[in-house]
Amino acid sequence: MGARVRGSDRPLIGVSTSELREQVAQRPQGEPPRREMALGIKYLRAIEAAGGLPVVMPPLEAQAIDPLVERLSGICLSGGPDLSSESYGAKPHPLLGPTEPELDFFELAVALRADEREIPLLAVCRGCQTLNVARGGNLYQDLPDEIGGTVQHRQTEYDGASHGVEITPGSHLSRALGVTHAQVNSFHHQAVRDLGDGLRAIAFAEDGVIEGIEDPDREFMLGVQWHAEGIASQPEQARLFREFVDAARRHSAPGARVRAA
Repeated sequence: MGARVRGSDRPLIGVSTSELREQVAQRPQGEPPRREMALGIKYLRAIEAAGGLPVVMPPLEAQAIDPLVERLSGICLSGGPDLSSESYGAKPHPLLGPTEPELDFFELAVALRADEREIPLLAVCRGCQTLNVARGGNLYQDLPDEIGGTVQHRQTEYDGASHGVEITPGSHLSRALGVTHAQVNSFHHQAVRDLGDGLRAIAFAEDGVIEGIEDPDREFMLGVQWHAEGIASQPEQARLFREFVDAARRHSAPGARVRAA
């Protein structure tokens, strides 16, 4: 789990839930089926191991978003279902998967509030796409149909890596990872197409698909298309989470917070 960190030094990190779904299994001793939040535990373990205190954010109503975000020192936007094409003004592709409008609304609003307050943000897979859309960008809705299938972007097993990414030297992401090339896992069929305002692409798969984005003018606003939490045993991915938590710790230091105008 890494070095122990004093409780007072553990910044509070909000993690978005990956999906809302109906309970599919019921034990005889359990409660009746109901709609539930779902989130892979590896996000929380990676943030905890890096010295953060992770909390899962439910998709709250609009009036609750500001009070939630202002209490957080960092935000991790997790992976999950496809973003609705309506969120970036496009017609749905025939191969667009199931969407969660409730999650879209909440996560886009959280990304905007975090942006306004310059809260450190790590966006993973769907989260990377959400960050791009929040800044006015758009997405490929189905990579195999729209760009071809030279790279396997949707591996069939959770563990292990499926392709390499090249990372721009000198970028915030390359400094956070400590490398300019990495082997990554891949579970997506959507990806960043046109970049949002102020964002730059700084990691690419062999087929040119954007695998990492950042705002170079922010201390820590990074999006990675791969599931870094799933390969956090790799030194560079563990370092990414440590850099994120360290940025959140600095943000929570007395006098360090930036308030929205």
